Parts: sequence; C-alpha cells; structure tokens
Amino acid sequence: MPRIPLTWLGEHVELPAGITAETLATDLVRVGLEEETIHPAQVTGPLVVGEVVSRVPEPQKNGKTINWCQVDVGPEHNVDGSRGIVCGAQNFDVGDRVVVALPGAVLPGPFPIASRKTYGHISDGMICSARELGLGEDHDGIIVLSRIGIDTATPGTDARELLGLGEEVLEINVTPDRGYCFSLRGVAREYGHATGAVFTDPGLAPVEDLPTEGGYPVELRDEAPIHGVPGADRFVARIVRGVSAHQPSPTWMQRRLTEAGMRPISLAVDVTNYVMLDLGQPLHAYDLATLNGPIVVRRATAGERLTTLDGQDRALDPEDLLIIDSTRVLGLAGVMGGADSEVSEATTDLLIEAAHFDPVSVARTARRHKLSSEAAKRFERGVDPLLAPVAVARVVELLVEHGGGAADPVVTDVNRVAPAPVLHLPLDLPSRLIGLDLDPATVTGILRRIGCTVGEIAGTGAEATVAVTVPSWRPDLTEPVDLVEEVARLHGYDLIPSIVPTAPAGAGLTSEQLRRRAVSDLLAHRGWVETLSYPFIGTGQLDALGIPADDRRRTLLRLANPLSEEQPYLRSSLLVTLLDTAKRNVARGSSATDGWAIFEVGAVTLPTPGTPAAPVPALGERPTDDVLAALYAAVPDQPRRIAGVAIGWREPGVRQVDATDAVEAVQDVAQVLGVELTLVADADHAPFHPGRCVRVETAQGTTVGWAGELHPKVAGALSLPGRPVAFELDLDLLLAAAPTAPVVAAEVSTFPAAKEDVALVVDAEVPVAEVLAAVRTGADASPAGPVLESARLFDVYSGEQLGEGKRSLAFALRLRASDRTLTAEETAGVREAVVAEAAQRFGATLRG
Repeated sequence: MPRIPLTWLGEHVELPAGITAETLATDLVRVGLEEETIHPAQVTGPLVVGEVVSRVPEPQKNGKTINWCQVDVGPEHNVDGSRGIVCGAQNFDVGDRVVVALPGAVLPGPFPIASRKTYGHISDGMICSARELGLGEDHDGIIVLSRIGIDTATPGTDARELLGLGEEVLEINVTPDRGYCFSLRGVAREYGHATGAVFTDPGLAPVEDLPTEGGYPVELRDEAPIHGVPGADRFVARIVRGVSAHQPSPTWMQRRLTEAGMRPISLAVDVTNYVMLDLGQPLHAYDLATLNGPIVVRRATAGERLTTLDGQDRALDPEDLLIIDSTRVLGLAGVMGGADSEVSEATTDLLIEAAHFDPVSVARTARRHKLSSEAAKRFERGVDPLLAPVAVARVVELLVEHGGGAADPVVTDVNRVAPAPVLHLPLDLPSRLIGLDLDPATVTGILRRIGCTVGEIAGTGAEATVAVTVPSWRPDLTEPVDLVEEVARLHGYDLIPSIVPTAPAGAGLTSEQLRRRAVSDLLAHRGWVETLSYPFIGTGQLDALGIPADDRRRTLLRLANPLSEEQPYLRSSLLVTLLDTAKRNVARGSSATDGWAIFEVGAVTLPTPGTPAAPVPALGERPTDDVLAALYAAVPDQPRRIAGVAIGWREPGVRQVDATDAVEAVQDVAQVLGVELTLVADADHAPFHPGRCVRVETAQGTTVGWAGELHPKVAGALSLPGRPVAFELDLDLLLAAAPTAPVVAAEVSTFPAAKEDVALVVDAEVPVAEVLAAVRTGADASPAGPVLESARLFDVYSGEQLGEGKRSLAFALRLRASDRTLTAEETAGVREAVVAEAAQRFGATLRG
C-alpha cells in the first residue's frame, strides 16, 4: 500500500497549515481512498543541532579509539555551557555542527536515548549517524550538516524539523482499478478533488523538445500478443554520461524514500525509485557499458532462462515479455530487471528507460514467477502511457544535478500508443443510476475535474449525450457506467439517499440448506464445535493417514497455481483437513485432558481419471455452446461431506471418547434428516482401526461413510493423544435418501414405560449392529405391536461357561404403547419375539 509523506504531497497540492496524517486520511476517504494505518514520526523527543566545542581522542585497550566531546546543544539544553558525549566516529572535528539525540529521545528501532556511563565518562546524549536516524545505511561516520548542504542551523535548532524526521506518514488502501493513486501525483489529485485545493500536475511538466534521430536503438517486436494487445506500445530512453551512479543519493531523497517504505541503495537506483513514487511511472537504469546492440522487447522463447535482480534463476514462459539486447536477456518487462544489467560501482554511463507495458501481460508474468515488485504493482493496474518522457526527463535532471555528468542531446521515443478512448455518455444516466437529480452542467463539470475532455452536448432531453475523452491516467474508465461512478464519487457518496429495499416474498433458504443447517445445529448442541479448514492437501497427508495407493482418494486434482507446493491438491476427503486442524490444536496446547470434539461441513473434489482438461475460452467474447459444454464436462464431482473428530474426555472425569461416540454422531445426523441407516463392520478402511470401524449404509445399501476409532499408527503420525475417534459422511447422498417431507416429531405417550432386559448368546464374530437390528425387528413383530421405544446394548460378556467363540450381548429394551399400559404378558411376548428373531438369524440362545 502506498505511503504518503505530507511534505512531499505538499509539493503537488496546496495543504493547509497544521495538517496531520489523521485529517489527511479524513479528507481522502471522501473520494474512496481509505486509511490503512498512520506511521508515527521516526524520531520522538529532543533531537537538536549541536556544535562540537572540543574533541579529545582516547585510545582503548581493545585497539579502538573513542572521542570524549563537549558539544554545544543550545542554551536551552546545555549543562554548564555544553554536554559531554562519547562518540566512536572519527569523521568530524571541532567546529562541526552535528545532530545530537538528547536523553529522552527515541530513535528508529525503537532505540531510547539516556545518560549512561561508558568508557569512564557519563555520555549525556548521542551524536547520530544516518543509519541511526533512519536516513540511510551509512553507519561509518556521523552526520556533519555542512556536508549535506545545511550550513545555517544554529546549536539548539530542532533537527527533527530540519531533517524531516518528525513527520507522520499516512498509508492508504488503493483499490485495483485506481492504479494512478500508487503515486504522489495521483493522491495529490484526489486530495484536490476532496477539498478543492489547487493541484499542480507534475505529469504535465514541459519536456525539452529533443531530436529522436541518433538515440539508443529500440525495437518493439511482440509477435504473440496476449488477447490481441501488444505487450509494449511505448519505450522512451535517454543516455546520461559521466554520472557517479553508485554514490549515495542526497539525504532529503533518502529520507523520503525511507518514509515511503523503500530502502535507499545508490544514486541511480534511488532516483528511479523516487520518480516512480512521485509520478507513478516505473523506470530502469541500465549500465550503458554492458549493453550490446539494440534493445528489443519481445516474447520469450522455449528454454530461455533469466537470473533476476533478486538472484533467482527463472525458467521463462512463452507468454513472458522480455527486454533483451543482442546477447542476453536484460529483464522481465514491467516486473524485474536481470542481474547482468544491474548498475555497479564502476558504472558511469547510464541508459534511462521508461516504457508502457500491457497490464494483463505484466500481471500474468508477475504471478507466474511470484514476483510482486513495485513496478509490477503499478503496470498491472495501468500506468499513464503519456508519462514516460516526463519521467525520463525528471530522472535525467536529478542524475545530472546530484551525480554530475551530462545527458545526450537526443532521446529515443518509440510511440505506438493508441488514441484515448471516447465514451458517449447519456446525460440522464447518472441521475437514473445514482438516484439524484443531476443537471448536465454538474455532470460535465465533474468529468472535467477528473481530467476528461468533454465535447458538445448532442440531442435534447432524454436523448442528450456527450462525447467524453478519457484521460490517459485512467485506463479503468472503459464504459459509460464507469463515468457515472466517478460522478457519484466526486459529487459525494454521502449525498446519495439510503433506501432500504423491500424484501421480495418467497425468498429464503432451500430445503437442502435448511437440512444442512439442522445437522450442524444438532451436532453443535451435542457439544461438537464447527470449524473451517482450507481445502488444500499434499500427498504426505494421505501417507500419514495410511491411504492405500489404489484408493479412490489418491486421485487428486492439482491446482495450476497452488499457494504452497507442499499442498498443491484439492482435498478428496474432508477428514484429511479436519485431522490437520485437530493436529494443529493439539500442537497449540489443546491436550487430551481438555476433551474436545470438532466437525466440519465442506466440499471435496473427486476427479475422474482421463477426463479431458478444460479448454481456455477466448477473452472478450461469449464462449460457444461447445466450449461451455466442454468446460462443464471438465468440472470434477464435488460432493459435500460432513466429518468429525473427537479426542480426550467425552464426559469429564467419567469416560473418554470411544468408537460409540463417532457412531452416535452418525446416528444423530441420520435422525435429524429422517434417514434409516445400517452399520456394517469394516476391517479395512484407512484411517480407521480395523476392529473398531463401521461402514455406514442407507436402507438401499448405498455406502455414505465410515465411523470409528482412528488407527493407532495414524494417531501417532499426527501426534494425537489417547484414542481419537472420527467419522465422515457424504451429506449429499444422505440428503438424497432423506424423505422429501419434513421430519415430524412423534407424539409422546402419556402411558408408563415398561423395561425388559435380554441377554443373547451368539457367535463372537457376529456384529453387534446386526444383532441389534434383529432385536428391533423381533420387538416390532411381537403380538403387542410396535411398542419398542428404544433398545440399547449395555453389557458384553465372554467366558468359559459360554463356550469357546461365544459372547453374551445384553440389551435393555424400553417399551411403551401410545394407547394403553402394557401388561406383563405383552412385555414377555416382546421378549420372546426378540429371542426368536435372533435365534432364527444367528442361532442365538437366551443366556441362563
């Protein structure tokens, strides 16, 4: 986000006396530039000019020599005529005026200054270097004011004001369509719109009319433009010779760059950055001695590589727009220069370049190579194509002024910029869209304020239109409605009346949405906490869960531009990312003693192997029906799932979670949806324990998920304590199996309940769920009718008296009729029917 130093802004627009960053933010927000933050002054407290009265060198045992100085810091701050300060620098002498931080000052860091004993003296302050004040990287010697052009400051003068260190800086948030505000020029213009202050456009500064014959040769050769737009349509270049390119830039420039959030480097680099921040035009300085032949702008070819200024070796893409000479690639156009073209300490002759590049091309290259440079931020949002010659002239002027040398009397200007677009605006459109009665004079006046050229009104009444030529710095204005937005913005959003629209009848949540919310609400009421995770995974996460190589969940869809190469795929199982959430919570201190349960509702992606890739439709036109059909066919299946994980105590101090808690959650989900489920033991489904896992099926036999205890190896791989349990269900399949009519609660009988316990001896390998199903079937088939209210397993026993391979399953039956009190004969009949059904299915016998 751009940072706005107030004094710098004041060079382009009139600012009232006493303006603060806070009042500036208030003014700018009226035209849509929101405050991001306010950066306080770099230095607080007493920072003054001092004159060195005496300097006594004192060699130390470590070989270092320090200076015991008496410094005159003005009558207001002196103690007995001066202050004693220890200083280790050697680049000053008696009579020099320096910058002194007195006790109570706070330098960047923050670094508070106080009186302290050092080298046998009480140092009552600090004589400051440029780096200590945040003015640059020079730390070899302190600042001598006469050497930076300040000769008149007397001892005691406030050095914060003198050096601009007491200034607040406003950082603003700029929307992508207003790239011109990534410059002091653009922000100053908007401040003028907000307050009516006089704005002087530095982008319209007169440029010396120089001949273009004999300038450095440049060719724009884009044979494969993206979306039909050339990658570059303007290239301005000029040579400056005999420049001390690698020397430090002036202190005032370093200070402004630092305030704007950039690090000063050298004169050549700082000047180009300074002009970019000021005008909004990115520039580049080439070492002329290293250039060979003409500069060419073209697309990359297969196999080309480039080492950029950040030291990274990059494989280039055929869509990348390059700047080259006859022997090598000089840089990625509009993004970053190459390391070979960098200005060095030996550089004396420079070629200054300012160009205009296609925003789409720059944006794609920056994202492809993950290079969010300051130049790319501006080009991808749109740079004024008429600004290049002004920016080059300003850079040349600063280089000559502060680095010596001379500029060649010719300039290169390859100009293929298309004429500015002309939009035809119906004059009643702003009133119709904004809801205010705006006369034509008001509309055209606002358009002229933003820099548009407005023609004569054609037509009358509702047919009246006006031709509007868009200013070169506003490439975002492409449609008449864009002009209407500008009219609304400058007229004042606060003047537009707020009218609450009437909600149309019949709108609301769909039946599926209501049911999904009912599922989430029920689990939340049962103590499960809903979470949300990113849907990105890596194969390592599947490995940790023990997912087999031939499992459907191993068929993954890779993202074209993943956020992380460690997680480049879309998840095929909701449990993968939910377990990652559980792992993160445990790592951050949620132990098993706490006891917690989490769940998530989200989509998974299940691509079909061999599906053709989706075609890339052409820009600027509606895709054909065949292209749309191919796009839809390439979209993978994305069912919605619900999954949960529970760890630790389920009932604090009473019991820990076990597989029955996961099964209970599954049954709760089925109950709220009105779906009848069957639980089948499953000994081979990762990441579950082979002996404590059930497959969940509908009454029609469709598998909708799994539930149970996690495998101990999985729990260990994820560092999950105890014996965690989990479940995952296909919510879309459950909703498809649910009855269309809403679930209606059964009427509660007023008659008393009867209880019966049944202990059945069956083979040990018979699943409990199947015996429980037989119990329910038998109870409903008894002569008493469907009186079974609930059946619950409460005991499992095995022993010698039962015989080898046998176990006893004891069920508690709760019986109740809706119209009568059950008799002892009826409850006994239910018991007998249960035993008979279990005997028929499994050969069960009643335990004696």
